[in-house]
Amino acid sequence: MSSKVISTVNISSVREPIHIGFVVAWLFCSAFYFMQYMLRSAPGVMIPELSTAFARDALGVGSLVGLYYYTYALFSIVCGALLDRLGAKGVIPVGIVLVAIGAALFGLGSVETAEIGRLLQGAGSACGFIGAVYLATHGFPPRALATAVGFTQCFGMLGGSAGQFAVAPLIHGLITWQQFWWLSALVIFFIGGLVFIMTPAGRDDGPASQGSWIKMFAPYKEVLSNPQSYLCGFCAGLLFLPTTVGDMIWGIPFLHNGLDVGYAAAVNRASMVPLGWVIGCPLLGYLSDRLGRRKPVLIAGALLMLASTAGIYYLPPGIAPPYVLGLLLGIGSGAAMLPYTVIKEVNSDKVKGSASGAINFLVFTFSALLTPVYGKLLAHFANGGAMDLPVFRAAGAWLIAGIALAIILAMFMRETGPRGRTNV
Repeated sequence: MSSKVISTVNISSVREPIHIGFVVAWLFCSAFYFMQYMLRSAPGVMIPELSTAFARDALGVGSLVGLYYYTYALFSIVCGALLDRLGAKGVIPVGIVLVAIGAALFGLGSVETAEIGRLLQGAGSACGFIGAVYLATHGFPPRALATAVGFTQCFGMLGGSAGQFAVAPLIHGLITWQQFWWLSALVIFFIGGLVFIMTPAGRDDGPASQGSWIKMFAPYKEVLSNPQSYLCGFCAGLLFLPTTVGDMIWGIPFLHNGLDVGYAAAVNRASMVPLGWVIGCPLLGYLSDRLGRRKPVLIAGALLMLASTAGIYYLPPGIAPPYVLGLLLGIGSGAAMLPYTVIKEVNSDKVKGSASGAINFLVFTFSALLTPVYGKLLAHFANGGAMDLPVFRAAGAWLIAGIALAIILAMFMRETGPRGRTNV
């Protein structure tokens, strides 16, 4: 393809208008993404209550909570294919209702219903980010897509932060932890109705929308046969681990048991990481769109993650201000969203939903598999003793190594930003 043709395509895409119907639906879907991320992180502040209710220790509760990621990863594939097959209106509201049911079941207080509830939450939550990105792709012009994706994750991580700093005082004062889950179920069900009403009907014309239902998975042949898709998925998956595993599950125990921080202060400090995402996701998305390049911003954000994570684990207590390193880690973690933009740009437009589904599957397969592994690492280094600072430092070294590996993988990703594309 000549440079002249590429230039014409870019000019055309710049003039592409905003589709208001999809943008409004994206806003409501992003509100759901806020709620499901709050439910994802909330168990981290109620581990003592869950341990008592389920008669399990902290590691057992961590494994139960981690069930979320198994169905989240699996249904990311299903959700992406269904979006390409049926369109947003027939898929996203169903996922939202599943999360509402799962939240209500988790609040019943038995191990069996909590396990089923957590699995349903993961399955339905797969429609949150993938659905929002699908709507954003149809609602915003390409020149603003990375910014929109960044703001989408901004909503999610604001929910993740609220699931820590807001839920902790809520369940220890105004309501019980069970009531929190039931009230959340009602709010999510209401959002599901709004999403159904506001989402435009219709679907894309592509291989997934025609023929048998088996063929709805046909777009994954294109996505998963592209080596760049795996680079995007593995890079993002490694960059997610310090937040999904290191902070949202084990952040408070690390601060409380490892650094001897009081419980309330530990909750507030752990919430700085997802709060940093609120800043970092739209900021890095905007910088990427502004520069017209993806890789330099991705690598810079990952380097900030590397430095701040190392500081959190290895700087002597009291050297750095208490809340700064967690906030910087969260800001740098916004880089994990850029591969979500890249994977759609290295694959054709007709597989938008499947591309998002594929990367979500790869990312959260990492979280699903490595959540129990990280717990076993902690138990191994503790060797029957207390989980103190040396134990968390030894396990944290693996998270740091994962960030370093993600930086190496990012170097091999194709530059898909408008100013960095090569003529092919």
